[in-house]
Order: sequence, then C-alpha cells, then structure tokens
Amino acid sequence: MHERRKIRLSAASRYKLEAVVANRNSPQKHVWRAKIVLLTAEGRGTAEIMQATGKAKTVIWRWQERFQNDGAAGLWRDKTRPSRIPPLSPEVAESVVAMTLAGPPPAASHWTGSAMAKAAGISVSSVQRIWRAHGLRPHLVRQFKLSNVRNLPPSSRRSLACMSIRPTMPSCWRSMKRAKFRRWIVPSQDCR
Repeated sequence: MHERRKIRLSAASRYKLEAVVANRNSPQKHVWRAKIVLLTAEGRGTAEIMQATGKAKTVIWRWQERFQNDGAAGLWRDKTRPSRIPPLSPEVAESVVAMTLAGPPPAASHWTGSAMAKAAGISVSSVQRIWRAHGLRPHLVRQFKLSNVRNLPPSSRRSLACMSIRPTMPSCWRSMKRAKFRRWIVPSQDCR
C-alpha cells in the first residue's frame, strides 16, 4: 500500500497554486496538477483527490512526489523521455553515403530511396534524412543514357556518340530540342 503524503504549503506556494487554478488561461495540465497538491495539503485522501480531479492513483502519487522533491517548479515542466527509436549510428550514415557515391545498383540508372533502404537495412525515411543531411540527390544524375530503340539508324548512333562525348555542343543541343518528341534524334551537320 502506498503511504499517505503529507504536504505543507507556505503562504506563497499556496497563493501561486491557487492563482494557477483560478487563471482561465492556465494550461489544463498545470491546473489539475496544482489541484492535486492543494487537495493533498488540505488533508484529503487519494480517493477524494481521484474523484475531484478525475486522475488515477499513480498520477496523483507521481505529482505529489514531484512536488515534494522539486516544489511548485516541478509541476510546470514535464520530464523528457527517451526516443522510441534509437538514432542511427554514424557508421550507418557513412555506409549509406559511400554506397550512394559508389554508383547505382546493377541495372539501374540511380539509387532510389527504397533500393538504398533495402541494401542498407534501414527505413526509407532514414535514407532520405541521410541524403538530405549530406546534400546528396542521386535521382539527379548527369549522365548520358543511350536510347534503347532497336532499329536506330547508324547516323543517329553517330549523333548520340557525339553528344555523349561533347554534350555542350550547341548544334547537338539544337538537334535534341527539335527531335524532342521523335523516336530518335536526327543528327545535325556539326555532329558528324
């Protein structure tokens, strides 16, 4: 059985607690915590306090003990709790960054969040958090990808090879713009 708490309030503490209860702008959690302490100081039992505040025995005992240990200041702050999920170790973040920088997985153009999560054994949101922290954006790959059209004429193959070697060549860019919706890119005169 839990021992009955005896709380003695000074005039200043009683005034402060009554002011919190009377103030309509006080957070409700502060109000019922102050009521628990005030009712305990009046000599009321746990059952009466439970009925008056609508809180469980363990809650009443917790706030009585907190008031005895920390005073009124202990009623106004909540204790911090550890996170439910432990944070990732720096080694995991380093391995994700190293895998991202090493290159994409086989038969893929870039790393996706789900592919990296599967490879690293962590969640997709953790992968995205690591990428954001390190400024990595593997979906924005600056590589040339050869067309997979089977019947690509040899002249277009030359043009594509030219663009893969010198992608900043203005005429090649013009031909790419013009052939935006065509099946293959028509080579320009400068790319030959």
